[in-house]
This record gives sequence, structure tokens and C-alpha cells, in this order.
Amino acid sequence: METQWCEGPVSRSGELSQNGVRSVALRAQIESLYPGAFARLPLTCRIFAENVLRRCAPEARAAALAQIVGQRDDADFPFYPARVVLQDILGGTALVDMAGLRDAVAEAGGDPRRVNPVVPAQLVIDHSLNVEFSGAEPDALEKNMAVEARRNAERFEFMAWAQKAFDNVNVVMQGNGILHQINLEYFSPVVQCEDGVLFPDTLVGTDSHTPMVNALGVLGWGVGGIEAESVMLGRPIWMRVPAIVGVELSGQRQPGIQATDLVLALTEFLRAQGVVGAILEFYGPGVASLSVPDRATIANMSPEFGATASLFAIDAQTIDYLRLTGRSDEVIERTEAYARAQGLWADALTQAEYKRTLRFDLATVGRAIAGPANPHQRIPLASLASAGIARPAAERDAIADGGPLPEGAVVIAAITSCTNTSNPRNLVTAALLARNAAARGLSPKSWVKTSFAPGSRAVAGYLGAAGLLEPLRQLGFGIVGFACTSCNGMSGPLAPAIEAEILKRALPTAAVLSGNRNFNGRIHPRVSEAFIASPALVVAYALAGSIRVDVEHEALGVDAKGLPVLLSELWPEDAEVEAIMAAHVSGEHFRSAYAAVCGADTSADAPVSPQFAWREESTYIRRPPYWKTVLTQLPRATSMRPIVILGDNVTTDDLSPSGTILPESAAGQYLLAQGTTKEEFNTYTTRRGDHIVAVRATFANNRLRNEMCPGIEGPVTRVEPEGTIMPIFDAAQQYIEREQELIVIAGRNYGCGSSRDWAAKGVRLIGVRAVVAESFERIHRTNLVGMGVLPLEFTDGATRKTLALDGSETYALRGFDGAPAPGALLTLAITRRDGSVIEMTVRSRIDTDDECRLFAAGGLLPCIANELLGRS
Repeated sequence: METQWCEGPVSRSGELSQNGVRSVALRAQIESLYPGAFARLPLTCRIFAENVLRRCAPEARAAALAQIVGQRDDADFPFYPARVVLQDILGGTALVDMAGLRDAVAEAGGDPRRVNPVVPAQLVIDHSLNVEFSGAEPDALEKNMAVEARRNAERFEFMAWAQKAFDNVNVVMQGNGILHQINLEYFSPVVQCEDGVLFPDTLVGTDSHTPMVNALGVLGWGVGGIEAESVMLGRPIWMRVPAIVGVELSGQRQPGIQATDLVLALTEFLRAQGVVGAILEFYGPGVASLSVPDRATIANMSPEFGATASLFAIDAQTIDYLRLTGRSDEVIERTEAYARAQGLWADALTQAEYKRTLRFDLATVGRAIAGPANPHQRIPLASLASAGIARPAAERDAIADGGPLPEGAVVIAAITSCTNTSNPRNLVTAALLARNAAARGLSPKSWVKTSFAPGSRAVAGYLGAAGLLEPLRQLGFGIVGFACTSCNGMSGPLAPAIEAEILKRALPTAAVLSGNRNFNGRIHPRVSEAFIASPALVVAYALAGSIRVDVEHEALGVDAKGLPVLLSELWPEDAEVEAIMAAHVSGEHFRSAYAAVCGADTSADAPVSPQFAWREESTYIRRPPYWKTVLTQLPRATSMRPIVILGDNVTTDDLSPSGTILPESAAGQYLLAQGTTKEEFNTYTTRRGDHIVAVRATFANNRLRNEMCPGIEGPVTRVEPEGTIMPIFDAAQQYIEREQELIVIAGRNYGCGSSRDWAAKGVRLIGVRAVVAESFERIHRTNLVGMGVLPLEFTDGATRKTLALDGSETYALRGFDGAPAPGALLTLAITRRDGSVIEMTVRSRIDTDDECRLFAAGGLLPCIANELLGRS
């Protein structure tokens, strides 16, 4: 394909064509309507405009283009993603929902086969592997995968059924890597070609880190499973043009600085700049110095910035990466030709105008970690002592193998997550540091659980070719799986003696991981602090054994000669890293790794039933209840009681934790009653296909702080009017028996973190009808509406604190009748225990007309059933 293919004449239909391949004449059509506007449009707007011109009905195009070209947010326009990507937790539950929808349609006399994705969906099973066996154990990979297969047999059986029963569903089975890394290295063509039409690859994914693919110039972002189901069934995302922020990068990274260091600095910077909900576009001289893996490390962390997406334009680095990862010559040539012709190439964006611009100098970044509970809590390694993280040896417990566990002991050290294992430079640096440490006779402290879980089998290929897997294994970082593991709370059990000592001494301990999330209680319920670090620093902290060691200045250990060993002595030179990458990271490793990902052709297999055969005794996969009349009714909202009052930055890990199920939890008690042993509990994430288990995870984080129960940490609340303190799930059951509607009161940024729909499903199933917060995270707000839960925001500076709310109140919406109009102002009446009433204004965060329709139907799933049955 010649690079001039689409610079020919524009047809009357507004298309460019040559040699039978067509595309929207984007630049010409925009210029014909808005002369001089195209050069000023940000990349995001160009992609939106192409989508509208290609997919919108002719009568709707003018209004939609006016919104996009003007970067206005006062009306909705439809956006049709080209595909949907799914990880197995949210994606699996989305398919469970669709199987349940088939049953609901069939029972109402409809054809269940009408429930079928019309947009291609790619699902990767990557969230179900638990690190039962650490990287220090022989054959850890095979042992962990065997446990995964046994525990998740029902889930895997269901997903195999779904791949055959639904059209347009492609399932990549377990053991092949992490969704976002596979999406970057394999799934995305950057430019789609369908029925002879070329258009930009766009997508949404059931994971907040979907923007990792933005590094390729592909626009995609995370949504909840509920919204993903809507897109899969052919519905557009009705949206308003988000704030598009230009981020100009200058300078280049200093020697020894990793992409992790860059992204932690950017996370700190961008969080402070307030980019929540924005789409960031990176440009400037600093961008050219960043490889696509570096860009992917940055884009992956978009949710940690608070941003919707972090987009890099297509340029020479993109083309180099496509070649590096083994893409075909046709794909590579098509990408460059299309991007240049359509004005999507970086050079065509030099005049793009942003309503807001930020500037960041890459040369200012030094080595750092982030923690102890949030990715934006950056701590430069040079400042560990002054930050209070590292402490002088004289003030620390003795750190010696065989002695008592020290305060601040690193009990988990994990090279994990697609954020960093997609970056060859990061991994080669870590492996060389491990080689150098092993050569000096160093090893991790005995209490450190070490693991290495790459997000792609290609990693094992190039590290193996370079002879670098063995030194990692020597230090306990043998490969434990190709999956998310510790970053998703699947770090597995600690040694019983270690856990017993932590509990006995109430000992503060730490995890260090190369992931993207370190929220309270996420990595392991017995770990009190968690820190994000580059893979090389994960190795360093495993050697040091304690987060209280100043790894930048103190010895990591003592060598065979009794000499102290400093980090600076082990850190490899950039030149050596570059030489190994040039010699061993090649397209052949990626082609080989992904040859098996395609899987066997199942088209000739025997057909399966269009309806799934549910098992009543299952605690993994159960028919969902969302079409029951009681769950589709609109709230009365006349006398709601609070189930929890929460503070700022409440995460979806607080609302629906993902990791270990403790035996004393509501879910643990239920599983024990069903005859499940503690050893077979698996995790909350893997059991979300059964709503009976998953609903018991609601507010189940053992670090939750419910202000209705001051001084108590964990999933407890106070039942009113009695004032009895009890577990939240038990309280909710009492309220359901009383037909008492519930409300949640919260602070700023409610629902931040992972895009898990069960954070909304769970609250709906325990009887919550509304959430009043100071502000909402984008995905969670959408999920609440999709489940028929009304999101409301305080106005006029009111907060739970200014109102002195203690949980004894009842709440009513005055004049509430049906679904509020987008952004409607409502009156919330708060009646205190003494009978006094406060009336205040709250704003409905039902933001679009389409969301009004969903809410009025009781949520997305009932709404879709009505549409399929011709009831709407």
C-alpha cells in the first residue's frame, strides 16, 4: 500500500478512496463546514469527528460536529467505539449478565439469540491467578496455574460456553498475559479495516487502565461492566466533549531513571493540577524521546491522575513499536499512510489549541517510590528519611534473618502489572540488578514473599534469550504466572508464621510492587502499607527487607566478604541496558508468544445451547436477579436511612474489595456454610459471577472507616433508630426486611479507583437507592445510574461535616417523581433525631437524556430487556 493512497479526490459522499479502500475525508469535511478549524483541533476532537461523520445519522451530524469542533459540553453526542476489551472479572460478570438477559427475554416470549454483542469483544482471563507459590519455589508457574484451573473450573467453563454461544466474543484463556499488555502488543491494529473502510481504532474496556493503549495513538478508556454491556449491544456512549488538556513535555530523562519514576512524578503533578475527568494529550520535544513502552507506562496510570485518557499521537516511535512487536508490513504501512492523510500524525498537530495547557520537564525527575496508600503519594528516594519512611538503623528493629520480624518489614515484593512489565527497559534493568546482586552473594530476607508476573509471554522470550531469567529466579523472582496477581490483590497467602506474628504484635508491614494501585487493604489484608516502585527497586527492597531502610544511601546487605553493598554498586549502566534490548528484544518473541493466543478454531465445534445451564449449588456462576420487579422499581425516596457515612477519596476497593476473603467476613461465613473450606475461598474477584457471594463483599474492606461508628475500622455500621452496631451486610438485611430504603453519604471523589461494576451492583442489592457526595469519579457515577441508584451532589459548599451528620437522620427528596432531568436541582430534606428538619439543594448527577431513560427503567439491564421485547 502506497503512502499516498488517500490523498485523492473527495467523493460526493465525503469519502476518500483508492484501490478499493475507503475512509472518511476528515480534514476536507471539517474544513468545508468550519474553514480553518481543522489545524486547531486537538487529536481527541479529530477522532470524535471522524466517528460522528462515519456513524451518525445525517440529520444528527451537524449538531454533533458543532459540539466537537467548538469543544462545547452543553449537549450530548453519540460515540461508537470500534470494539470492547474485557478482563475476566468485570468481563466475565458482563457475560453472566448477558446470559441472564437471554433468560429474561426468553421467559417473556422473546428470542434469546437477540441478546448478542454486535461490537467485537475481546476477553482476556488475567485476574484469577493467585500467587499461592512464590517465585522462590520451583515450578511456581505450573503450580499456580494448576490451582487457578481447579478453583476456577466453573468460571472457565462458563467463558468457554460464552465464546461459542455469543457471536463477536473472543476469549483468550488463562496463562497468556494481562489484557492491557496484550491489547498494546497484539490486539490493536491502530487503524481498523472493515469491509474496505479504514477508520481509527477506538475502544472502551472493563478496567480503568484501558488507556494504556493510548500510547499507540488509539483513543480508549475504562468503563464499568454495565456500560461495556451497553456498547457491546450496539448502543452508543452518549457523552459531552470532556475537558481536553494539553500536556507539553520537555527535556529527557536522566541516566538510570525508569519509566516508573517518570509516571510517579507525573501522577503527583497531574493530581495536583486537577485533571479529573479530562482527556490529556501529550506533545512537545520530550515526547519524541519516549518509546511507546514508556508512553504506555504513563498512559496506563491515567486513572491515578484522575484523567479519562492520556493520548499520544501516532509518530515514528509508534511505527517502530509496531515493527518491534511483530505486526505485519501491511498493518505498519496502513497505519502511517492513514495517520498522515487524515491529520492524525503528530506533525499535523503542531497548531492544536487547548483550553488549558500544562508543562512538565522530564529532566527534573529522580528515582522515587509512591505510598503508603495512594499512587500520587510520591517520595523521592533522596528524601526517604526526611519523609519519615526510612529511619536510621539505631531507631529500627534489628533486621536479621532468624530474628523477629522488623517493624516495616517488606513481606511482599512483586514485579507485577502491565504498567511496568510491558516496558523492556524496566525489566532488563531489574534483571541486571538481580544479576549483580546475586554475583555479590545477596538474597532477599527470609520473610519477603517474592514474585514475578509478566503481562505477556513475550517477556519470558526476550529475557530468556538474554540469559536474564536465571538471575531473577536466583533472587526469588521466578515467574509465578502471566497475569495481574499482586497488583489486583492476588498476592496469595503469607507464610502462616509471618501472618501469626503480624497479628500477634499488631506489626506494621509493607508491600512493594511495580503496579499501579496501592490502596489500603488492596494488596493483602494483613499488609498495612503498600508502595509502588520500579521493578529494579522492587528487587532492592526485597534485599533490604524493610521499607524503613534508606535504599538510596544505606547498604542493602553484606556480600560474601562481609562488605556492605550499596544500590549504586548494583545499578546497571544505561548503555548495557540498551545493548541488551537491541540484541534480544525483537518481533520474533512477540510473534511467537501471540501465535498461540489466537487459539484453535472452534467454529466447527458442536453448537451449544443459547441459554446457559445454571447450577443452583454454584458459588461462582449464578443467574443474576436484575430483572426482578423489586429491583426495577424507582425509589420512593421519602424516608431513607444512611447505611454508611464515608470520607473523601473512597475507592471501589472500599465499596467492593477484590482480594482475599477473610473467614470472619460475611462472604467467608456464607462460603463456610456452603461447605467451602477456607483454603478454597479463592478471592472476591473470582466469585463475582455469583451475586450471593458478591453482595456480601459490599463495604467489606477491613480498613473501611464508617463515620457512623467512630473509632472502629472495618465493615460495621449502626442500625437506627435502635443504635445497634453490627456488620454492614447484617444491618442491610434487617433494613430490607423492614422495607427501609437506604442512602450513602460521602465526601469528595466518591468511587475512585478500579472500574468495578460490583461497587454499584452491591449497594443496589443491599437496598441503597441514592448516594449523596461532594463529587463522583466518572466511571462509578455511570455505574450507579446503570444500576438504578441516584447519584446526587451537595451544593453551596454543604458537606457531611458542615451539616454535622451522624447517621441518626432520615432523608427525603421533596417532589421526587421518576428520573430527574439531567443536572436537575432537587430538594433534600434531612430530619434529625430531635425532629428538626434541614432542607437543602442537591444536584442530580444523571448527566444525559439517555441516562434518564436507563434510570427510569430501573437500570441498564432492565432497559435493554424492554427494548428487545418492544416495551420501550
